Amino acid sequence: MTDKSAYTYVQLDVHQLGVRRGGVMVISNLSFTVKAQAALMVSGPNGVGKTSLLRALSGLLECETGVAKLGQENLATNMLHYVGHGEGLKGQLTITENLNFMFDLLGEPDEERPNIDGLLSKIGLLQQRNQMASDLSAGQKRRAAMARLFMVPRQVWLLDEPFTALDLGGRVWLSEAVRAHCQAGGIVVAASHEPLDFATQYLTLEAGV
Repeated sequence: MTDKSAYTYVQLDVHQLGVRRGGVMVISNLSFTVKAQAALMVSGPNGVGKTSLLRALSGLLECETGVAKLGQENLATNMLHYVGHGEGLKGQLTITENLNFMFDLLGEPDEERPNIDGLLSKIGLLQQRNQMASDLSAGQKRRAAMARLFMVPRQVWLLDEPFTALDLGGRVWLSEAVRAHCQAGGIVVAASHEPLDFATQYLTLEAGV
């Protein structure tokens, strides 16, 4: 599911990042590096800025200061996937239709469309391929949301509370997928309040830091 040729084995460097939320600087002068083939777990108390950090790296939230680079280039949306708290699914479309929509939105004109049924089989949703997204359980919606990671290769994965709503089987599947992505040269930054068994680097945020 991962095109290894898409990854260049460069690292992610974040330098003096500052993020404002609601008029308050929740992150100031934050610097860290995530090596290629590594998964960084970001932890800290509620409200400290874990989600704001991921949204800033994804481009959804403007940074007050600092820069994030992948190798020598500024980190851009076409280099990453972001899966936040929301599943990003259209309720009145089937899972298959949702994944095809994701590819049309994220893919380049010359990219080959992945085998949707094969992907759904790998994530345990093949039997639900023609169900409306609104009819899925919370765990099934979370699996479907994570499926976008494999629609188009992107070197950086930004995951907010990735284990939310996943049962043991779903957690095992996601952990294996993250490890395979990292082995191929990928980079993962995941915010979580619970341990992540795939993490290889760790960052704890504190209020005002």
